[in-house]
Amino acid sequence: MNHRLLLSIALCVTAIFAVAQSREIPRDTSFTARSTYIKVKKNHPEARLVEPLLPEGVKAMEDITYRHLDNTPYGDRDLHVDIYRPDDDNRYPALLMIHGGGWRSGSRELQRPLAMHIAKEGYVTVPAEYRLSLEAKYPAALHDVKAAIRWLRANADRYGIDPDKIAVSGCSAGGQLAALAGITNGSERHEGGDYDVTSDVQAIVNIDGIVTFVSPENIADAAERLRKKGEMPVNAFWLGGMYDNATANWEEASAIKWVTRRSAPICFINSRLPRYHDGRDPLCEIYDNLGIDHETHELDSDIHPFWFFERWFAPTVRLTVDFLDRHLK
Repeated sequence: MNHRLLLSIALCVTAIFAVAQSREIPRDTSFTARSTYIKVKKNHPEARLVEPLLPEGVKAMEDITYRHLDNTPYGDRDLHVDIYRPDDDNRYPALLMIHGGGWRSGSRELQRPLAMHIAKEGYVTVPAEYRLSLEAKYPAALHDVKAAIRWLRANADRYGIDPDKIAVSGCSAGGQLAALAGITNGSERHEGGDYDVTSDVQAIVNIDGIVTFVSPENIADAAERLRKKGEMPVNAFWLGGMYDNATANWEEASAIKWVTRRSAPICFINSRLPRYHDGRDPLCEIYDNLGIDHETHELDSDIHPFWFFERWFAPTVRLTVDFLDRHLK
């Protein structure tokens, strides 16, 4: 092969790499607290959106890189967390917090109001960014969550965290990810690699997130949505296809199928909307059989993202803190 041909190949490879590096990450920005408020206030004019105002005695550290990814389809990629904690030098339990948005939209900023108020109660709260489905399909988001837990444990001294007391919470799709992360404590197939630092957590708070994709109701609902809209619903899109075509992912992402004695205690905080309870009651039965603690709280709300609004925000904070206090303090 002559030098001119080698040079041409090298230039082509460089050009392709440069294009990949310059591609923007595709983002769906449709799910925000403000857009949700506009929809909710039509039927609930009493709902008040809770703003992210830092309480007295809480300090913030935002936009901290917890994971660097090389050579993704969109170039090198940093993932970030925000950290809120009491403004002192004491060591506290930590809570990793995962936002919702159908695994496709949303951002960690959605968790800031909850994080700030829970931090005031004596926790280091950590809303985390993770890769959404337009950027990367399952299991990328789960691997990001597990990596964030390991990062917190590895950096416990820097941020005043008790490394033996780390919990995970999430809302909606984030609740599903939180449950999956905590129920699969010790599961190598869910880990995303071999690591020296454990990603085990000591408690889970699932706020209106499902714990199974493979219930007959969920599979039928996805098929009906595809039939009506002509496009895959958000859960199937994230999982890489409809149930018949991506069965392994649907099974692997269903937390209810992976309960062991190492699974963390779980607290469910739910709306009155049954579709967001999928798998909850059967999971609690499995936990009972294994002697693992669990709680279920159903708030009087027909709003799915109730945690954005008063009169449901304060009870969500209180229930979360009470559960974490029992298991981490």
